[in-house]
Amino acid sequence: MDLFPYSPRPNQAEFIRLIEEATANDRHIVVESGTGTGKTVCALVGTLQAALRTGKKVLYLTRTNSQEKQVITELRKINERQAVFGIAIQGRQVTCPLFRRDPDLKGGSPEELSRLCREKKRKSMQDQPGGCRFFTETRLADHDELANHCRSTIPTAEEFVEYCDQKGYCPHELLKELAREARVVAAPYAYFFMPFIRNSLLDWMDVSLGDLIVIVDEAHNLPDYTREVESFQLSSWALDAVEKEIEEFGDPDVLPTASIRDVLVEMKRLIQEALAEYLIDEDGLIPPAFVEEGLMSAFTTSSRGLQTMAKALMEQGEVIRERKAQEGRLPRSYIHGLGGFINFWTSLDEAEYVKLIIGGDNPTLRAYCLDPVVTTSVLLGCGGSLHMSGTLVPLSEYRDTIGLPANTALATYPSPFPQENRRIFYLEDCTTKYEEMAQDEDMVPRMEEHVVQICNVMDRNTVVFFPSYALMDRFIGDKVLARIRRKVHVEERGMGQAELMEVVSRFKGQRDEGAVLFSVVGGRISEGIDFPDKDLEVAIIVGVPYPRPTAKQRALMHFYETKFRKGWEYTVKVPTFRKMAQAIGRLIRTETDIGAAVILDRRAKQFSERMEMDETQAPVNDLVNFFKYHTGKG
Repeated sequence: MDLFPYSPRPNQAEFIRLIEEATANDRHIVVESGTGTGKTVCALVGTLQAALRTGKKVLYLTRTNSQEKQVITELRKINERQAVFGIAIQGRQVTCPLFRRDPDLKGGSPEELSRLCREKKRKSMQDQPGGCRFFTETRLADHDELANHCRSTIPTAEEFVEYCDQKGYCPHELLKELAREARVVAAPYAYFFMPFIRNSLLDWMDVSLGDLIVIVDEAHNLPDYTREVESFQLSSWALDAVEKEIEEFGDPDVLPTASIRDVLVEMKRLIQEALAEYLIDEDGLIPPAFVEEGLMSAFTTSSRGLQTMAKALMEQGEVIRERKAQEGRLPRSYIHGLGGFINFWTSLDEAEYVKLIIGGDNPTLRAYCLDPVVTTSVLLGCGGSLHMSGTLVPLSEYRDTIGLPANTALATYPSPFPQENRRIFYLEDCTTKYEEMAQDEDMVPRMEEHVVQICNVMDRNTVVFFPSYALMDRFIGDKVLARIRRKVHVEERGMGQAELMEVVSRFKGQRDEGAVLFSVVGGRISEGIDFPDKDLEVAIIVGVPYPRPTAKQRALMHFYETKFRKGWEYTVKVPTFRKMAQAIGRLIRTETDIGAAVILDRRAKQFSERMEMDETQAPVNDLVNFFKYHTGKG
C-alpha cells in the first residue's frame, strides 16, 4: 500500500494485494468491482507495485476518453507519494494536427493514417513538397524540456495535444518517444487488440509482451469488441466505391476470363441472390461455399484461381493506395478491400466464423467471428492481466469466453454505498416479448402509459431506456413525447459524440425541474456516462433487452452450446443482465446518491438472484414513497 494515495476503504487493501500477487507472477485476475470501490486507483497501485518489483510496465486499456482521464487523475495522486511517469495515448485522429484539420482524413483507419503519415514524414526529411510542418518542428524541439514538462504535470491526452498545438509540435510523434520512458501507458482497446497497432505500441514502449501487465477496464465490453475486430464484411456501398475506382484508375484483368468490373458485377449479383434466398428479417445464414461456388462458376476457375484473383485485386489496390498517399490523399482502395475480402472469406476457419447476409439499405456479406479467443489469446503471453468491471458476474463466464486459464483469480467487491439508497421495481402487466406484443394490441399502449405517468409525476431527472431504437421510434410515433409534461431529450440513432454530449449536458442542466431523456440500453449513455447526485434519479427500463433471435445470434448460441454446453446462459442471459445492470448502475455514482428503477417487463424477475428487485402494481406510488422516505419529498 506504499503507493496508495488515500485513506483505504474496506476491501481496498485486499483488492490491491490480490492484484499485485497475481500480476507479479504473470497470472490473470478477473474482478467485479462495484461503484465506489475505487477500482481505477486500486488497479494502478496493485499493478504498479508488481511492475516496480519485477521491471514490468503497465498498459491500462479503456473504452472512453473519460475513463482514460480518470486513469491520469489517479496517477497524479500516486505521484504525490512516489514519482511514477505515465502517459495517455489516443489515435492519430485525435493527436495528429494535420488529420484533425482535414475532414477527408478523419475517417481513415489506423493503417491508412499510418501510411499517409509515413509518406509525409519521408517528404519532410527529404525537403520535398507535401511534407508535414509539424513533424519538421518536432524534430527541432527541445525533447528534454518536453519530457520534464510531462513528468511534472502528467497531462491527459487532451492537455498534451493542447500543449503541442501551442508549440507547433506533433503530439503523436512525441507520445511515441515518451512511451519509452513511461511506466504506465493508458490507451484505447485498439492499441492492444489490433495486431498492427499492438506491434507498434510494444516497439514505442520498448517492452516485450511478457514484460507487460495489461489492465482491461469495463471488461464486459471485451468479448463483443474483439469479435468485431476479427469480423470482416463487404457492403453494397463498398462495391459502388469499387466502380468509382475503376472509372478513375482503370479496369485491368485479374483472371484470364475476368476484369475487375466483371468481379464487381458478379459480387453484386451474389449479394442480391443471397438476399432473395437466405435473408430472414434483418440477416440470414448463407452456405459456407456460396460465394466461392458462385465466383468459380461465373469465371470457370478453381479455388486456386480465386486466390490468384484476390491477389491481383490487392496488387491493383496497392498501386492505388500508393498513388493516393503520394498525392496526400487518404490511401484507401476499395479494390484492395474487395481482394482482401475474397482472400479472407475463402480461407477463414469455419469453426470460428459464421457467414451472413445482412439486409437493410446497404446489403452486406459478413464473416462474423464467433470466438473472441481468436483475438484475446494474445493475453496469455502477457506478464499478467487484470480484467475489471462493475458488471462482470458470473466471472467464470467471462474467463471462459475470452480464453483465460483455469487458474485465473476471480474476485467480487460490492459497492460500499448504502444498498437502501437504490430500489428496483418490476411490473407483471407488461413485457416486450415479441409473441406477446404481437398477440396483445394493448401491450405497447400500456407501457407507454406507465412511462407517461411516471414522467409526469416524478419531477426528477429520468432516463427511459429502450431495448432498441425501433421501440423508441414506436413510442415517439405514438406521440408519447407530447403527453409528457416535461422537457424530453432524445438520443437519436447515429448521433455524433459531440452532439450526444450536448444533449446529455442539457438534460443534466435541467435537474432542478426534472427532465426526461430517451435512450437505448447498451449504448453510450447506459454504459459510458456518469450521472452523479441529482443528474439522474429515476430509470425506466422499457422491457428486458434480450438480443433479437437473428441468424448471427443463433449461430453464437450454437457455438457456445457446443463449446461449453451453456449457449443460452453465455449468449442471452448473461449479456442481457449486464446491459440492464449497466443502465441501472447510472443511478448511483456516489455514496449520497439516491435512485430508483422501474423495469416494464415481467421477465425481469428471472434476474432477481443477481439483482434485488420487488414487484410493483403501483409504480408511481412506490416511487413517490421511496423518495419521500429518503428525502422527505416524493
